[in-house]
Amino acid sequence: MNINLLDEQQLEKLRSLIAESEHIVICAHKSPDGDAVGSSLAWKAYLQQLGKTDVKVCLPDAFPDFLQWMPGTQEIVRYDKRPALVQQIFDNADLVCCLDFNQITRVDDMCTVLESCKAKRLLIDHHLEPDTNNELTLSFPKLSSTSELLFSLIWQMGGYEDMTKACAQCIYCGMMTDTGGFTYNSTRPEIYFIVSQLLSKRIDKDNIYNRVYHNYSSNAIKFRGHIICNKLNIVEELHAAYFAVTKEEMRQFKFIKGDLEGVVNIPQQIKGLKLSISLREDTEKPNLVLVSLRSGNGFHCQPMAVQFFNGGGHADASGGKLHCSIQEAEQIALNAILAFKDQLK
Repeated sequence: MNINLLDEQQLEKLRSLIAESEHIVICAHKSPDGDAVGSSLAWKAYLQQLGKTDVKVCLPDAFPDFLQWMPGTQEIVRYDKRPALVQQIFDNADLVCCLDFNQITRVDDMCTVLESCKAKRLLIDHHLEPDTNNELTLSFPKLSSTSELLFSLIWQMGGYEDMTKACAQCIYCGMMTDTGGFTYNSTRPEIYFIVSQLLSKRIDKDNIYNRVYHNYSSNAIKFRGHIICNKLNIVEELHAAYFAVTKEEMRQFKFIKGDLEGVVNIPQQIKGLKLSISLREDTEKPNLVLVSLRSGNGFHCQPMAVQFFNGGGHADASGGKLHCSIQEAEQIALNAILAFKDQLK
């Protein structure tokens, strides 16, 4: 099966960028998920496989606790914890690899560090409307994940045979989490060819699944039950649902990063549901609400994310943020649902 993505000019440019660089930084978006972390660590492993000795992964903030097992997480440098060190790393870089985000603003507070960096910039991503102000922009929105994209790049550059098991684990985890365990955005046969090649590296896919999806505390499970039982609002006639989570509730259930991962998908189990919206107060910043949207049954949430939530993403999995109270955010969510009522009926 042909999984090559690049034309000869792009391939040569990518090879040149890597070959000419000695101090490489890899970064991903704020609130990094399994694909952001997995693709970053996998790309680092591949670059080291090529003999690059100075490769750093810098992330804006914390990633979910259930990803701590991934090989290389202990070496990730977080901007929210060590801003001066991250600044120094970027200042010393001659290549910055931007993974799993389409616009520079997606790195949030780390944006000024990235914008002021003099190094060449390489973007590798699968979101719509990528920033093209890079030395090389490799954007493939039809792919399931940046991790899938990375595997194809490594494959096309002849790096598969020497790929380590650790690298393969990171790629598989990124692909798995960005498709909800291969339950959405995962109908392309190329995905399963790649999975078969990753399995040839002796990864244990069941163990990876259990480490990610069967790794919650009892408080996290109770928190999910509380949301579904007490917080879920269903607009039956428009086949939509939304819920809002406050900082006080997060304190009550001893919330840690990742505890609510995937909860926005649960209402989609309702027969005929087309849209699910999650609203969550940021734990650090006042009047900041983080928004996740999921859609199905013929409705696409990405335009709603752009129009109402200062965001974007994929057709059926998007996100955004609001600078307001959680009560105001709930009203905005309801207004968004009503604005799209003709498509949701």
